[in-house]
Amino acid sequence: MNNSLSENEIATIVVDSCYHIHKELGPGLLESIYEEILFDELFEQGLDVTRQAIVPLEFRGKVYSKAYRTDLVVNNKVILELKSVETVLPVHQKTLLTYLRLMDLKLGLLINFNESLIKNGIQRIVNRL
Repeated sequence: MNNSLSENEIATIVVDSCYHIHKELGPGLLESIYEEILFDELFEQGLDVTRQAIVPLEFRGKVYSKAYRTDLVVNNKVILELKSVETVLPVHQKTLLTYLRLMDLKLGLLINFNESLIKNGIQRIVNRL
């Protein structure tokens, strides 16, 4: 597993993988199948990928260990939040930013596979950059 990659290098690999998946399968499938396929693609490229990672939340000194789950986390550096929806809403962006803050990470990619062109479905969300 190559953990020395930067966030931007990881993002480049993810975007390229999403492009190839989307080109072959197209839009309209369930989010869960895109998640499973993207997990396999990234893992096969030697990345450390975690599915449905628990994001703990601390509030007033108490830790809530099952507050959120991310779709994918790559190399413990980049969060991937996958969608297959007609329209990405502002709440999706805010949710990803919250995950980044809670996990103290800098980069997340919000990826909507339900676009005719996948490049229109990928948004970079940054925390403290």
